[in-house]
Amino acid sequence: MLKLCGFAASNYYNKVKIALLEKEVAFEEELVWAGAIDKNFSPLGKVPYLITNQGPISESNVILEYLEEQYPQQSLLPTDPYERAKVREVILHFELYIELVARTLFPEALFGGKVSDETKDKAKKQLDRSIISFSKMVQFDQPYLVSQQMSFADCAALVHFPLIGNVTKTIYGEDIFADLPIQKYMNRVGKRPYMSKVNADRKANAELLIARIKGSR
Repeated sequence: MLKLCGFAASNYYNKVKIALLEKEVAFEEELVWAGAIDKNFSPLGKVPYLITNQGPISESNVILEYLEEQYPQQSLLPTDPYERAKVREVILHFELYIELVARTLFPEALFGGKVSDETKDKAKKQLDRSIISFSKMVQFDQPYLVSQQMSFADCAALVHFPLIGNVTKTIYGEDIFADLPIQKYMNRVGKRPYMSKVNADRKANAELLIARIKGSR
């Protein structure tokens, strides 16, 4: 059986977890904190990583591709090559130019640290620019972000939208996605039956993570 390793406070961990649940693939979860990762399994010490019968796989997008090829049931990529490319394009844009930028704000927004005003200003300019371009790549008037079916782009969006929205609201006093119909999208797609469990696990694990960080100071 597959084993998903990492911690549920991670949006990338939950992206893979949602894909596994959506595809109805049996798996186990193993709690592994960032400082305890075996680098034979994840060379850069990142989560999540997946243990398969053949060995470990790291990097969330690589794991998603593996799941699609190994477990084609409940496909999370369109059949059309162009549409498949658009799913990958949306994920790459979202994670490189929005999530990764917002991540520079995490120390203050989530963990009680401090981020410089210069970093905040730089992140705000980058986020404003990237969100405009992102909004042109997705289809909020359709059931799902990219195609007529649930895709990996939605697995990513379901975990990235709430986290980034909360982080930017904490830092800037406003949700960076406020001008987009994100709430309608979340109400529509976020009602998948497994999402209540994913969110409950995330919340409980986030509390543990914060306690660990505060205890280490």
